[in-house]
Amino acid sequence: MSYTIDRVISDADFATVEARTRAALADAGFGVLTEIDVSATMKAKIDADMPAYKILGACNPKLAFQAITHEPKIGSMLPCNVILRAVEGGVEVSAVDPIASMQAIENPHLGEVATKVKGMLAEVVAAV
Repeated sequence: MSYTIDRVISDADFATVEARTRAALADAGFGVLTEIDVSATMKAKIDADMPAYKILGACNPKLAFQAITHEPKIGSMLPCNVILRAVEGGVEVSAVDPIASMQAIENPHLGEVATKVKGMLAEVVAAV
């Protein structure tokens, strides 16, 4: 089972794909709460070079609130990570599949929220 929603963008550079991803997230009601430049961190911490790789921690406050209301410990799985990484042929955008990541939690109300978030993230990835 796949745990991400993926798309490779071949007609734009990394910075452009990042800007388009942030705009698509905002248009869908997500804010970026966290940001990790993984390639810069690896270079600084262990002097390792790697292709561009960034993690954006996206959150839709209304849906996060619903999820936390139904399952208080779900915060351990928030925010929804969206990865940008340089790959052969372009920049890959990958969003977490919240249904896959929450399968171990037996709560039907949470499943409803996860299904809604998955659809929204799939639209975000398609819009980039």
